[in-house]
Amino acid sequence: YKKMEEYNEAISVYEKAIKLKPDYYEAYNNLGAVLGKKEQYEEAIEAYNKALSIKPDYSESFYNLGHALQYLGKQKEALSAYKKALVIRPDYVEAYINIGAILSGQGKLEEALESYKKALVIKPDSAEAYSNIGNALQDQGKPKEAIAAYKKALEINPDFSEAKAEMGECLIRVGEFDEGRSLIQKADGSISL
Repeated sequence: YKKMEEYNEAISVYEKAIKLKPDYYEAYNNLGAVLGKKEQYEEAIEAYNKALSIKPDYSESFYNLGHALQYLGKQKEALSAYKKALVIRPDYVEAYINIGAILSGQGKLEEALESYKKALVIKPDSAEAYSNIGNALQDQGKPKEAIAAYKKALEINPDFSEAKAEMGECLIRVGEFDEGRSLIQKADGSISL
């Protein structure tokens, strides 16, 4: 049901599974994921916390909890949840990327870059990490370095429209107007300078 985006049915099935087996931590985690898809983040957080009360070393629930908290704007709590996920699973690439995104949003660009680089040590072909590095470098006023990062992201995933658009904006900033406009049009067609 979840894959078919029939979320209400998925919720019903997870709730039935939990009634049959109240210590089914994975069902709580999956219930939280579906609630998150429905943007019911408070309820999702309750489900993740229940999963963690049953299995306190469940890195996926800490990661998902961080994700829900991040959507609610609770950045400090989200950082804490992501860091707990990393204590349990030090190779959790997505946790490093999301920590970097929070730090970048807080203007802590050097710390964000370090987090993205840790993700790349684990997964050298992470287009998302390279794109986020480009974003942080762009925010630091380093468009040429940002372009190099976006190029790496696009080598890995040529269809990564966000990286195309951001690289296009950087190219325009360094005077490569035609190439920049072309990339932006291939991405989504809008320019936000």
